[in-house]
Amino acid sequence: MNRLTLAVPLVLALAACGPNGDSGSADGGSEKARPVALSEADKAVLLASLPAPYSAGDLANGRRVFARCRSCHTIGAGGPDTAGPNLHGVFGRAAGARPRYSYSNVLRTADFAWDADKLDQWLQNPRGFLPGNKMSFAGLPDATDRRDVIAFLKVETGYTPPAAPPAS
Repeated sequence: MNRLTLAVPLVLALAACGPNGDSGSADGGSEKARPVALSEADKAVLLASLPAPYSAGDLANGRRVFARCRSCHTIGAGGPDTAGPNLHGVFGRAAGARPRYSYSNVLRTADFAWDADKLDQWLQNPRGFLPGNKMSFAGLPDATDRRDVIAFLKVETGYTPPAAPPAS
């Protein structure tokens, strides 16, 4: 076989995948149109708008560190839940509230919404932060890695910074 014959099926398979490797929707049906991906310039502006320390995050490192999470989580709009829930729109979402995902009872009944501080505590030690959850990940002990992953997630998961208060 020549290289072209081998390359065509690979290209077609990759084309069927959505952004960030996400394919399909969580419910197996058609999904709403995905938002246009942010340009690198848009990502830099969003990163700069984040509160400290996340505004100093290294998105490239955040992407590398998040690679450990990709075996269980997707991040694209309309992405499927896998062993863990899709994380698109996670900031501001009540813990244990993603529709159609089977959370542990402790997460379903947790009384908080995900923000950077809660996610930082979770990522440092998921079992210690919320004993009884089913996440098997040991955690990220390095504070810089956690900062970078949170900045990366804010930029890549549809986070919208709060509007500035009107000038008086």
